[in-house]
Amino acid sequence: MTITQLSTFLKIAELGSFSAAANNMGYAQSTVTTQIKLLEEELDCQLFERLGKTIVLTSQGERLIAYAKKMLQLEREIHLEISDEEEPTGVLKIGVSESLCYNRVPKVLMKYKKEVPGIDIQLVFVTHDTFPDMLQKGEIDLVYTLNPYIEDGRLTMLYRQKEKLGFFVSPEHPLAGKRIKEKNLADYPLLLTGHNCSFRQMLLTDLSQNEVEPDILLETSSKEVLKQFASNGLGVAFIPDMTAEREVESKHLVRLDWRGNAFPIYSQIFVHKDKHVSKAISSLVDIIQKEIQY
Repeated sequence: MTITQLSTFLKIAELGSFSAAANNMGYAQSTVTTQIKLLEEELDCQLFERLGKTIVLTSQGERLIAYAKKMLQLEREIHLEISDEEEPTGVLKIGVSESLCYNRVPKVLMKYKKEVPGIDIQLVFVTHDTFPDMLQKGEIDLVYTLNPYIEDGRLTMLYRQKEKLGFFVSPEHPLAGKRIKEKNLADYPLLLTGHNCSFRQMLLTDLSQNEVEPDILLETSSKEVLKQFASNGLGVAFIPDMTAEREVESKHLVRLDWRGNAFPIYSQIFVHKDKHVSKAISSLVDIIQKEIQY
């Protein structure tokens, strides 16, 4: 079997279609079909059930997914490690929190590409409840996340920086310019991140402990939508400070003077506990440490 065959297999499993995989990878459909046929012949099993125009993984195909991902991870690591030590090459797959991509990640990657031009970066958005498994399965090489402090025996932390969560409103909002605590939020609609977001859970837990019943107008993973609603006076957005820098500078939003309980969050970088920290990874961490200073 070849890495190309395994890559094609995973792409078909992801997209659910031979033709879609062929289009995505720039192959003729006959090439994709031949690659899977050869792989099935070598493994002496059927990997996909062809049900008319629909395909589904067989039980053998389901089991192959984990091994195929590990093989591709090892291939990436070989390219990263078995190269000129002074000029690493290969692909680095990074899981990243969406909030870090407003200003932080683009700035870091521009610097990284200048200093380590031989590395190709692939970004994948992750959430706090998905990235540990993605690291363990080898789907990503490291994660750069924005969350409360994370302790997980499966992970090694390479970097941590304290960040800020805040309440943001239109300059004309009744709470603008006032000192506020949990009880002051009871009478105003809240604009919150989605159900799987740790920020939302932190706030709702705090309000519950202070016997405040929240009036939630909107829940969405899109910080842009939350900011738009807040700037139009429709509620109080609870979001990381770094995501609202432009709007505060342009005076479309103001940060409330919060005097309630703290919401400690950190930008953190993790790899799997068994992963070797290559020069490609350590260079990225070094750049983040130098570029992100308070």
